[in-house]
Amino acid sequence: MTDISLSVPIAVLVVGFIAAVTIGSIAWYNSKRPPGWEAKERPDFVPKIDKDDLIADTPDSQNK
Repeated sequence: MTDISLSVPIAVLVVGFIAAVTIGSIAWYNSKRPPGWEAKERPDFVPKIDKDDLIADTPDSQNK
């Protein structure tokens, strides 16, 4: 009985760790490159995210 009850929390931890590593990798590749990594190519599986796409079109942001 303990094997079944422990498998769910362990599975949640494993899935959460994989999600954290994936999201962290995408964020790292989309951030400014650290010294020595400026010329490195972006992997094909990492999506390109522009900062301009994330800014909402509000009247305040258009006046700046």
